[in-house]
Amino acid sequence: MSKLAVRGGKRECVVRWPTWPVSGAPERRALLGVLESGKWWYGENVRAFEKAFASFQKAAHGVTCTSGTAGLEISLGALGVGPGDDVIVPAYTFIATASAVVRAGARVVFADVLAGNLCIDPADVERKLTARTRAVVPVHFGGNICDMDRLNAIAGKRGLVVIEDACHAWGSFWKGTGAGALGTCGAFSFQVSKNITAGEGGIVLANDAGIAEKCRAFTNCGRREGALWYKHFTPATNARMTEFQAAILLQQLKRLAAQTRAREASAQVLDAGLGGIPGIVPQKTDPRMTGRSYHLYAFRLDLERLGISRERFLQALSAEGVPSMAGYGIPVYGNPVFTGHDGGAGIRHGGAPCPESEKVARDTCWIAQSVLLAGKPAMHAIVRAAAKVVENLSELR
Repeated sequence: MSKLAVRGGKRECVVRWPTWPVSGAPERRALLGVLESGKWWYGENVRAFEKAFASFQKAAHGVTCTSGTAGLEISLGALGVGPGDDVIVPAYTFIATASAVVRAGARVVFADVLAGNLCIDPADVERKLTARTRAVVPVHFGGNICDMDRLNAIAGKRGLVVIEDACHAWGSFWKGTGAGALGTCGAFSFQVSKNITAGEGGIVLANDAGIAEKCRAFTNCGRREGALWYKHFTPATNARMTEFQAAILLQQLKRLAAQTRAREASAQVLDAGLGGIPGIVPQKTDPRMTGRSYHLYAFRLDLERLGISRERFLQALSAEGVPSMAGYGIPVYGNPVFTGHDGGAGIRHGGAPCPESEKVARDTCWIAQSVLLAGKPAMHAIVRAAAKVVENLSELR
């Protein structure tokens, strides 16, 4: 009988993987409290969560909103980024990082990512700078913080704003300071797959009170604090968070530190184990990080050495009982919204192609954050399953 489960062999991983999201009596009580209070709109829970989350990330101000995508759009609007401006974003990221720029009326310029950590390459950012460049949007991919020292230095020399896409980075810290508090401002997501969630929701963090005030106006129909309710100062939107979401998030935030430690411990096991398997290369973490959220665990495959496709590898790994996925299959600029293919919009952009991002899109694998909550024995089982697949590659060719 074949050794690999995909060929009829015995499955290596027999683990009951954690479900997500995690909730319990605290969330139930909080929701019922809001329901029964009759105060469902922006109020004490929203204000409490904004303060608590900003404090958790070591930022001065927090402005909640409806999603991480909205947070990016609000940040760009509050900072005056718009028509005539270029904004540099990584080519390997979720579409929202780029679409937020388009919706602001600016032009997206794609920069490549680094092979080791999958974060934006500061050297390529420098190469892509022009007289039109107004902002850089680094993405802390998988909770792995970009080289913010170098990016801030580049931005400082050119008078650019740095908007952190921290939608993977709640609980990630760089030399003691949290993601979202490292640049000009930073946006977070609380969508259902995220490490802290209310189903949907977002927040923008900033250290500058004036920027926070402008972000608030953009979420609140252009109003200003203290002004007449029906007096509006800027064209904006309604992106306010509800009391229900904030009540859940306040309880979720209490779970985050312990869950983050559990994910970090699991990632250490995977780094050591998977890193010792020929053809598997775990994502590197910068030593300047003092905490990492691990929204996902990423590793790359040396496809030439393995002699099979990523999809074939993942098929075999899944059959062994390991939940895993391919992630982004193309760089952002490969989507129809930028290429114009398949009826897509064909939005004009700059910076492509990005060779490393194209390689990453072909060879990178993800393991979701919830899997990392299964504990160290389960992580050792994942390592054994991956080793089994690599040791029996001949069955897959």
